[in-house]
Amino acid sequence: MPVRPEKQEKEQPRRRQARGERRIAQLLEAAANVFCTTGYTAASTSAIAREAGVSPGTLYQFFPNKEAIAIELGDRLMHEMRDTYGEALAPVDPATPLEEAVAATVDRFIDFNCQHPVFFALMHGPDIPGRITEEHDALHATLVARIETLLSSFLPDAPPADVNRTAHMCLGLYKAGLELILAHEGAERDAYVRELKNVLTRYLDPLVGEKLGHHPATATPAH
Repeated sequence: MPVRPEKQEKEQPRRRQARGERRIAQLLEAAANVFCTTGYTAASTSAIAREAGVSPGTLYQFFPNKEAIAIELGDRLMHEMRDTYGEALAPVDPATPLEEAVAATVDRFIDFNCQHPVFFALMHGPDIPGRITEEHDALHATLVARIETLLSSFLPDAPPADVNRTAHMCLGLYKAGLELILAHEGAERDAYVRELKNVLTRYLDPLVGEKLGHHPATATPAH
């Protein structure tokens, strides 16, 4: 049966839109690889186009410059990161041992960052676009607030300033450990993940250990 002209007219824009989305995803994946390899500052649209296997002209059909690519990539990653910390920083059952709670949270965050190493490269590299800096600062503030909420459920009598300080320390320790973790692979990366979990557990144990189904922390020895 012949396809009616009006149906063809509706399908063509959808096909063009789908092709455009696939091309954008291809360009963003290429940009992520280039930013991880060379850093944002040294990256160029020519290098991104080459990595994507397209001409610079094709790239410019979708993005006017490198900054626009980084901003789109950063927006998508931060949206996914918000979903990740929403799951990772959910309320903890008081019967959960501290080591288990720390391990579950760290594993979710580490998994995200290992799947998307460009997130760390963009968020913490020099000369990143101003909009990304602003959104990262907002993400950081929200993360601290979520950690504060989680800690407050176990430290109801602690002064807000103390809870805020503890939340900042937890996030700072995680970021310091993450940089080391991403710099290694294989068994050595796994060892650094264990060390990060040990550090956070030992730090939090005197504060919230008694509030969770937990005996005093016994850290895994480093090898």
